[in-house]
Amino acid sequence: MDMWTAMARRGAIGLLLTCALVAVGVAAARWLPLANDGVHDPTSPAIGVLQEPAEALSALPPDSAGNQVRWVQALDQGYITPRSQILAGTQVNLRATDVLLKNTGEMPMVRFPHRQHTAWLDCTNCHDKLFERKAGATKINMFLILQGEKCGLCHGAVAFPLTECERCHSVPRGSEAALAFGKGLVLER
Repeated sequence: MDMWTAMARRGAIGLLLTCALVAVGVAAARWLPLANDGVHDPTSPAIGVLQEPAEALSALPPDSAGNQVRWVQALDQGYITPRSQILAGTQVNLRATDVLLKNTGEMPMVRFPHRQHTAWLDCTNCHDKLFERKAGATKINMFLILQGEKCGLCHGAVAFPLTECERCHSVPRGSEAALAFGKGLVLER
């Protein structure tokens, strides 16, 4: 092996090790410690009692956006089991039907998955204050959403951020999913 090959091999190994260390550092830095997050009072005695986000969240399915957790996947896989109700006697109405929002201009259409939302929220959280129950009765547009209204009330605050366009705008016009929608066919998600 000549000198250049040996140097290239050492450089490649060094680059791989550096990438691995950076990846570990990024994973560890995903959540700031409570004392440094700019939200919690670092002088509060609660800082020593509260569980650190990295400890609490690192075992959950990772995401590349928002608070770095895929919450619905964590729920579906049994990592978390949130309360389904706060008030005793509240009936949970888990809905499996999706709604297809077609008025999206040039963007792909929006599939609104009721199941993912009703796993967390009772229907009355959104209906009829934010959204009318009748299809097409509520005017929704990105301006309202970006202003923190309609979908923007949660997305960008407690759900994945609005920068993840393709998570909502997921049904291309003329696609098999778009053509099958509402015809009782099971669509792959």
